Formats: sequence, structure tokens, C-alpha cells
Amino acid sequence: MEMRDILVRPLTTEKTEFNLGLDWTYAFEVNPRANKVEIKAAVESFYGVEVDRVRTLLVRGKVKRHGRFSGKRSNWKKAYVTLREGQVLPGSQEQG
Repeated sequence: MEMRDILVRPLTTEKTEFNLGLDWTYAFEVNPRANKVEIKAAVESFYGVEVDRVRTLLVRGKVKRHGRFSGKRSNWKKAYVTLREGQVLPGSQEQG
């Protein structure tokens, strides 16, 4: 798997913004087949920062209904990436 296929998009939610202020943790949607080592290498090479640790989880797709028809959204993988102290992703807000 190539580096550009691993990171899908950064996640900016209330929870991730709160964690960002506490301990340099960023959240990403990643390829479901990517492992922690590949995610760490992709973030380090793409953003040019040092990664301390990576935590991953599978987000199960919700079952949604539209009238009498039901369907299921796809499962996806989320990664919480903690940077070494003092490291900040380029383009993000400064630590307060």
C-alpha cells in the first residue's frame, strides 16, 4: 500500500479539537487495511513531524432507513495520532 492511499482525510470534530488542546493528538480517517506502523510512517513523511504513538479503531457503519427501505453505511477506520511534545501539524492552530 502506498503512503498516499493510507491517509484518507483529517477529522475535525469537537472531540478531536478538545484532545488537540490537551496532548497534541490528531484524528484521521485512514484506509481500513492500514496498520499502525504504516499510519505512523505516512503521517511522518507527509507532514514532516515526529509521531509518538498511534491508536486505531473501527467505526461501524450505521443502519439507516429511508421510508420502508433500509441500508447500511460502510465501516471505516479512525486513527488517533499523538505527536511528540512540541510538534504541531503544519496549518493547524497553535497550542494554547
